[in-house]
Amino acid sequence: MSEQVPLSGGVTGDVTDVVIVGSGFAGLGAAVKLDEAGRRDFVILEKGDTLGGTWRDNTYPGCACDVESHLYSFSFRQNPNWTRTFARQPEIRAYLEDVADHYRLRDRIRYGVTVTGAEWDGTHWDVRTADGSTIRARFVIWGTGALHEPSVPEIEGLDRFTGAAFHSAQWDHSHDLTGKRVAVIGTGASAIQFVPAIAPQVASLTLFQRTAPWVLPKPDRPISERARKLFARFPLLQKLNRTALYWRHEALVGGFLNPKYMKLVERFGRSYLDRKFAGDPELKAKVTPNFTIGCKRILMSNDYYPALRRDNVAVETDKIVRITETGVVTADGREHEVDTIIFGTGFKVADGMSQVAVTGRDGVKLGDVWRDGIEALLGTTVAGFPNLFLIVGPNTGLGHSSMVYMIESQVNYIVEAMAVTDLHRARAIDTVRDRQDAYNDAIQRKLDRSVWSQGGCASWYLDEHGKNRTLWPDYTFNFRKRTRKIDPADHELLV
Repeated sequence: MSEQVPLSGGVTGDVTDVVIVGSGFAGLGAAVKLDEAGRRDFVILEKGDTLGGTWRDNTYPGCACDVESHLYSFSFRQNPNWTRTFARQPEIRAYLEDVADHYRLRDRIRYGVTVTGAEWDGTHWDVRTADGSTIRARFVIWGTGALHEPSVPEIEGLDRFTGAAFHSAQWDHSHDLTGKRVAVIGTGASAIQFVPAIAPQVASLTLFQRTAPWVLPKPDRPISERARKLFARFPLLQKLNRTALYWRHEALVGGFLNPKYMKLVERFGRSYLDRKFAGDPELKAKVTPNFTIGCKRILMSNDYYPALRRDNVAVETDKIVRITETGVVTADGREHEVDTIIFGTGFKVADGMSQVAVTGRDGVKLGDVWRDGIEALLGTTVAGFPNLFLIVGPNTGLGHSSMVYMIESQVNYIVEAMAVTDLHRARAIDTVRDRQDAYNDAIQRKLDRSVWSQGGCASWYLDEHGKNRTLWPDYTFNFRKRTRKIDPADHELLV
């Protein structure tokens, strides 16, 4: 291993082989596979004081995964002890802790280290941190994912509000909601989980809805102790269950790629609406989506619709125009007096690396390259930025299945890219610009025909230019095929 010298902030390393940024699924998965490949000279930089990424940061009431636990986990570290079909946040966080313990990764993680920039000097990356330290690394793996920078809308007067205001990803657990008048702004995946969890506790809850989401019932249930014992004793049973789940999810892809095939799913969604809002046509009209199902993220919940029918819950569809010291004013001139504002408005997906200054070959800035939209080859490498790898990069997101599957595909690709670089005794591997452009042109052509572009909605999948820079428009096994081996035509080796 390289010679290690102490740096400020508790980070060590004069020159290290690999810097991994982030300790969620992406960062830990990369660390496991690097170690297996014999690349043990790496450090994981984590801005928080514990590991877990998204599953550390999001601790709001009701927080859970919307992909089954047996699929939303590493293939190489299956967990027979999941207690529910869809695990809650504490259990997923504990799973990641187990991964770190099992693979002895804890001493590789440096906590409280925020990466502020990285610059390529021709042979190495100089990775800068908030405390002024610099770590030199041959390779950098960016594993922070897309869901880590909360998005709070700019609303006039928000800074004057005298009550408590926070984003669901920065939940204020010290603020007791008992008896409070609460405004919830946003109806995304987080909101449909925490609204039912807090509704029985608060005096009143006003849900400010810009767009009604499609919500389907969630087939969630406890996993019996007997089933858990069987999975532990016969791992093949769990593998078969995981395989069945995988193919069931893949069956949805055809509908996303051809909107007319979503009609059957939409019929099921409308039937669910009919059942849950029988006898309340006014509220049903408010919460009925006006776009093709799948155009925005499909949400799953058994208790969201019932929560909206509570006597202390109201759904407000008029636009918010400003916030006062004591409430929220809508376009009809009414002021809704509240004590607490909770934002369920998602994350800054398209510009997740916007606060980090990354400089590649010839002084080119990543921010400049991405000025008209974020792009990468296979969501993993960017032309002009040698030895820099993204996990959950542009157009790797999913609307139907487990991101852990995509992460594992990318990690395998990254490990092979490093091996190819070493095999040819090159100092770096870069991406051919023409190949990257052709790849992204093909991705966008496919997306243009998909439900995400043809479904009649505006979603967080789209950037400011109306381009979908978020989702992978194909089956995940095709992504796995594309990332199984390095295509020599896609890359150039710098010797």
